[in-house]
Amino acid sequence: MDTNIISTFVLTTLMMIGLPFFIRASIKDRTEQIRLPTSQSEEVFLPKLQQYFESRAYRVVDLDREKNQVTFEGFVQPSLFLAIFLSCIAALGLLCVVLILCFFYPANSNLFWFLLLLAPTAGIFYWQKAGRLEKVLLSVEPNMDLSDHKSVIKLTGHRDELKQLQQKISFN
Repeated sequence: MDTNIISTFVLTTLMMIGLPFFIRASIKDRTEQIRLPTSQSEEVFLPKLQQYFESRAYRVVDLDREKNQVTFEGFVQPSLFLAIFLSCIAALGLLCVVLILCFFYPANSNLFWFLLLLAPTAGIFYWQKAGRLEKVLLSVEPNMDLSDHKSVIKLTGHRDELKQLQQKISFN
């Protein structure tokens, strides 16, 4: 057997092992915690934060005065682009498998093309699992350092949401 065919078979096999892990990673929870020092008073930055989260379709679901913590909750929509992208890369991966199978089993080559019908399941899987309720926990702690910051805002939530918050709102 030709070494090019064997190496193509090995690479296609490795790709088909990694592809399900890549698709599954698209729905992985990416919760992080950040601490933002601020020199503003709570009366200034808390309404800004509440307004920001309400504009992002979050709502206050819990207010714990003992812990000085607010919990926001909102539904995160899955990305149509990512669903289509995952279906496309699944189709490309399955196409590679079909071509290898057609080469090794030419008598049954017409049957293998039906494997391409499995490609949209990657997008469907993502679409069903990625849309979920996300929580953002916000707490305010007094700053014990000798710096000019009055307090520290501790936020726990999805990393993309926290990055977007840092870009939109200034805490100094």
